[in-house]
Amino acid sequence: MSETTKTAVTPPSEPSVEASPEPARAVGTTAVEPTRRADGTRHRLLVIDGHSMAFRAFYALPAENFSTDTGQHTNAVYGFTAMLINLIKDQKPSHVAVAFDLDTPTFRSEEYTEYKGGRNKTPEEFHGQVDLIIKVMEAMRIPTISLDGYEADDILATLAHQAAAADWDVQVVSGDRDAFQLVNDRVTVLYPKQGVTNIPQMDARAIEEKYFVPPHQYSDLAALVGESADNLPGVPGVGPKTAAKWIKLYGGLEGILENLDKIGGKVGDSLRANIEDVKRNRRLNRLLTDLELPVELSAMLSQHPDRAAVEDLFDSLQFNTLRKRLFDLFGEEESQEEGDELSAPAHVLLDDAASLAAWFRATNQAPASISPATETTAGTTDVVGLAVVTSLQAAYVPLEPLDAAAEKVLAEWLADADAPKIVHDFKTVFKLLAERGLPLVGEVDDTAISGYLIQPDRRSYDLADLAQYHLRLSITASANDSSGQQALDLGGNDVASPAVVAAFAALRLSEHFAGQLVDRGANQLLGGLELPLAEVLARMERTGVAVSIDGLERLLDDFAKTIGATSAEAFRIIGKEINLGSPKQLQTVLFDELELPRTKKIKTGYSTDADALTDLIAKTGHPFLTQLLAYRDATKLRQTVEGLRKAVGDDGRVHTTYLQTVAATGRLSSTNPNLQNIPVRSEEGRRIREVFVVGQGRDGEKYESLMTADYSQIEMRIMAHLSCDEGLISAFQEGEDLHRFVGSHIFGVAPEEVTNAMRSKVKAMSYGLVYGLSSFGLSKQLNISVDEARTLMRDYFERFGAVRDYLRGIVEEARKVGYTSTIEGRRRYLPDLSSDNRQLREMAERAALNAPIQGSAADIIKKAMLGVEDALTQRGLGSRMLLQVHDELVLEIAPGEAEEVEALVRAQMGGAADLTVPLDVSVGTGASWHEAAH
Repeated sequence: MSETTKTAVTPPSEPSVEASPEPARAVGTTAVEPTRRADGTRHRLLVIDGHSMAFRAFYALPAENFSTDTGQHTNAVYGFTAMLINLIKDQKPSHVAVAFDLDTPTFRSEEYTEYKGGRNKTPEEFHGQVDLIIKVMEAMRIPTISLDGYEADDILATLAHQAAAADWDVQVVSGDRDAFQLVNDRVTVLYPKQGVTNIPQMDARAIEEKYFVPPHQYSDLAALVGESADNLPGVPGVGPKTAAKWIKLYGGLEGILENLDKIGGKVGDSLRANIEDVKRNRRLNRLLTDLELPVELSAMLSQHPDRAAVEDLFDSLQFNTLRKRLFDLFGEEESQEEGDELSAPAHVLLDDAASLAAWFRATNQAPASISPATETTAGTTDVVGLAVVTSLQAAYVPLEPLDAAAEKVLAEWLADADAPKIVHDFKTVFKLLAERGLPLVGEVDDTAISGYLIQPDRRSYDLADLAQYHLRLSITASANDSSGQQALDLGGNDVASPAVVAAFAALRLSEHFAGQLVDRGANQLLGGLELPLAEVLARMERTGVAVSIDGLERLLDDFAKTIGATSAEAFRIIGKEINLGSPKQLQTVLFDELELPRTKKIKTGYSTDADALTDLIAKTGHPFLTQLLAYRDATKLRQTVEGLRKAVGDDGRVHTTYLQTVAATGRLSSTNPNLQNIPVRSEEGRRIREVFVVGQGRDGEKYESLMTADYSQIEMRIMAHLSCDEGLISAFQEGEDLHRFVGSHIFGVAPEEVTNAMRSKVKAMSYGLVYGLSSFGLSKQLNISVDEARTLMRDYFERFGAVRDYLRGIVEEARKVGYTSTIEGRRRYLPDLSSDNRQLREMAERAALNAPIQGSAADIIKKAMLGVEDALTQRGLGSRMLLQVHDELVLEIAPGEAEEVEALVRAQMGGAADLTVPLDVSVGTGASWHEAAH
């Protein structure tokens, strides 16, 4: 459960200034759980100051490194959640709660309007993250509490008092020193020293050692010395040691007030002159322990997270590693419902031609789920067997040893398009079997892809994760799963049983997904697009792309020289050598020694990231910055080239892996190495593409050239088609420069008078609309004011009203039906469009703007790839596709085929979608990827 409560509470009467008065009777202490846990140890309450720790998490992690595809920053959410996981793991609390402040006046701010004044404005990137943290707490079944008129500190104090009164142990997590007054034999404070990872425990001894007074007198001391974080000024000239001396001498603040005349010297005069401030400080820093809370201690019992809620929320936040850490910490929740008895079916061994033929006849063309058994030696993974499972029977086929006759029967069944096959991660299985010389045809389902089409925002489509989430089926090492869930036995260390288990789980998933695919209109995407594409991608991955080893070595040498030269010149400018990769040393040089303008404030000082330095060089033009940025560029490029060098196979080619289930929009991703990330805009980056060259085939056949073919402005063409905006359609149909055309309308000048700066602004904004970019985001991207960005967007929509209406309509229609859809019918479900949480709702709205256009572009290039592959095959051509990079295809052209291949590529890519504007395709050829550019 989770509660975020706004409760009207009458402000307390002014407390008397006494020496650590006994707090009022705590409310709700009668309805608590027994003092002890089942193992005889005391209950332990972990209670957290939500806002305090959220801010610390925000400043501990750079905002630019933590954001979703929709642009929502998540560094505070990530850091807070990671901290909480660590605390629960280390402290093992029996009960957990989180208290949050509200954006409403408190009794403290009403008494003293300067209370907490002077604090820096909340960073834009922090906005909305507390709401998301509360959503995470809800998914983790941790109650959150807020009270109108009071601070989180008062809630912590009340909870600590209640729990201690019930003889519980209490740990208060707060970055506010006021919490120290709560410490006693039962209560300790976990006070962060740095970020949210180093959170040592402050007990009574630690507090007295640091502040010279026991915890119950800390508020007395704070009243005298003040608290800068709360904007409570102390007595001038009085520090902690002086204040502590007075407290010990006179027994506390009340005694000091009674003996004011006895305190001599300048500090005595200062005390008497500021005595009203001291009294006010004491009234405001005293934490209340008797609030009427809406949640009983018993409701804070630590529970297993709501797995489904965590899965959905962490998918949208893109917290994949945190998800694993969370579930590893809590394990699996005990099932409350008795499910079907599930176990891996007993399997037969098929190791000769006769048994194989009989078994395949007996399947009677029923869908069969197949899964390979593999062994890895010296970094190479080989398939050693194959599990085949139908709804009626299961079998295992060992490939070593398997005689020629038996292998022929197996190969014929695998090649039979009429024998339907279910595979999890078809592409990987296809390649494994291909390396063994075996085909794989007749696939009707890849459960990884099906799971993706049903839930495109998930971050994991591993078989075990899908089985757990959809079937409540745990694939574990033992059927005697202590969690009480259904489990499949992996059967010890033999290779057969795990493969049989995997095939059986995939079969069950396929059955489970079938109806959902139809309901969501995704069955055609599966069978007509994604499954055929998986085979095309598998062939492309096996083929790879040739690279010049000599070219790579030259690049590495050149980048090393550039790194040496730029660093040497940078050192000459500042007169000393430093570590150019050290933010701390750079901060000292830039802001202390060179006295350059300060950049954005971060936890460790001032930002030295790329955006900050680019802005700084624009302001100052300092030569050190020029060399530093050149050094960074060369270092980054060298790392890219080093990664490519390591990835070259024995065949002299680089074999990337394409991922079909990563981007929720449907776009393909590339990894190990990421060839979609080869830089192209800088001259040095383009040099990297020069090392991708024409190669040879597996049998030594020569190829003539590389060919590149890509779409021009495909996303804007889709925007024109979907919005039916006559101006954009006209521009594309007449072959005008779109951005110059749009710029002339926005800025009210002739197309030839549109400057490059104008065109750049229009281009950034046009593509920004596709990504749901806000005026704030556009202002940052173009380095202009938010007002100018807002005006630019307003003028755009005034000129192209159909675009405005379309974008509004996307969100409203998605809010009604719950999803967006591409031209090909690819859906992205966005339940948070109707969320009462503003941040989640805005994230969903940005995704709704983004998904139809990007998703349609992804579908179109995929259809084009299928068309090109089919045309190459039907014509018996030797040319082949090597790479897909966003909207570009790279092919290797066999001798004499360039003209025919160019014609078919133009036809297939240009005809991949029927739009109201032409799909313009650019084609180039050359000996290298760079030379083939156009």
